[in-house]
Amino acid sequence: MSTFTPPPTPTYAEATPRVRVAKAITDVLAPGHLVIGLLLLIGWHSTGNPVGVGWGLFAAFFCGVIPLVIIRLGVRRGKLTDKHVRVRKQRIVPLTATLVSVVTGIVLLDVLGAPREVFALVIAMLAGLASALVVTVWWQISVHNAVAGGTVMILLLAYGPVLLPAVVLVLAIGWSRRVLKAHTLPQLICGTALGAVAATVFAVLS
Repeated sequence: MSTFTPPPTPTYAEATPRVRVAKAITDVLAPGHLVIGLLLLIGWHSTGNPVGVGWGLFAAFFCGVIPLVIIRLGVRRGKLTDKHVRVRKQRIVPLTATLVSVVTGIVLLDVLGAPREVFALVIAMLAGLASALVVTVWWQISVHNAVAGGTVMILLLAYGPVLLPAVVLVLAIGWSRRVLKAHTLPQLICGTALGAVAATVFAVLS
């Protein structure tokens, strides 16, 4: 079992310019934000009109909004150290709660007849989330990079090589997490790989 514990992130006032940039990248490109954005883009791709975006929003409620609320409540109640949950043992409960929320979303999407691509994407998210949860029990894999890796892979599968520059997002997030000492390099690489592999579920089902 991993004994890695990331140090506290310096406050904005204490941080160097480099750390401030890293904090901004980590915050803006947080997993929940990427999940919501990806669902909207795939929602549009699934129908080519606002109806698909509506389905994306519906799925985003269960896959992105509820998880963000769970973490915010955990921080407010003192159960979690911060919104990025840097302590590995604290991640188990919010990840499990998120898993339940995603499964609920999948059931509703199936019953209501969501577009195939949106449904396939949420199944892929479930696969990635479940895998990350299992690994997290023993090791602090990077959820930031797992979501980033999966996001970029799915965008490439859906929209093609025109979105190849999005790979920069994965590199930027990985850089920010290293600067903040939130993860080791192997944790970042494995997180990215896990997300990319989970994204293949989308390719199979869509």
